[in-house]
Amino acid sequence: MGGYVVITIVVLILLFIFSSIKILNEYERAVVFRLGRVLQAPKGPGLIIIIPMIDRYVRIGLRTVVQDVPPQDVITKDNVTVKVNAVVYFRVMDPLKCVIDVENYLYATSQLSQTTLRSVCGQAELDELLSKREEISARIQSILDRQTDPWGIKVSAVELKHIDLPDEMKRAMAKQAEAERERRAKIINSEGEYQAAEKLFDAAMIMSKEPIALQLRYLQTVREMASEGSTNTILPIPIDILAPFFKK
Repeated sequence: MGGYVVITIVVLILLFIFSSIKILNEYERAVVFRLGRVLQAPKGPGLIIIIPMIDRYVRIGLRTVVQDVPPQDVITKDNVTVKVNAVVYFRVMDPLKCVIDVENYLYATSQLSQTTLRSVCGQAELDELLSKREEISARIQSILDRQTDPWGIKVSAVELKHIDLPDEMKRAMAKQAEAERERRAKIINSEGEYQAAEKLFDAAMIMSKEPIALQLRYLQTVREMASEGSTNTILPIPIDILAPFFKK
């Protein structure tokens, strides 16, 4: 009978020891509550000892958390309804604060990200929302980081993933882009004609000052016409020969 008692005591002691030993990874910390009062310094990583039925611990990860913000209905400053979603990158810097000062830091950060996303995007116009994503993301990141700092959380980055526009707005933007491309094509064509006219004017000014240049151009034109293999060759008459007749 005494042997069974000894075995029972040994088994209970072993169970007590095994339940007291906890192993934490390098990226984990444990916030320990002893009789409801939190210990000042988080424990870990590695091997830690807790007292069963007296100590209670909360395991906190220190790695960067990638949290997806679900699509939010946003009305922009110019009254356009869009759906915007984003990704938030944050990590726990102070395990004590994220356990004591907030009930569920993951849920709290998610809800705060959604409300901040709607608020910041609602203050911008649609063109700004599409062309200045980096500035808007930085603004959201700054607000989130400032509001989550009392929880011991550092928001390192916020990225806007997708902006879903209404179908009628997509069609209007496609027409606008097409009109813009036509405008640029006309401007480029006009600039080309203007530059060509300038070059022709410069050539005419040079030839008017140097008659020999006009003669060389005349001979070059005759050679080009002869090299085409045509049986009929038309020789242009210089304007200088007909000038006296024009004066009379």
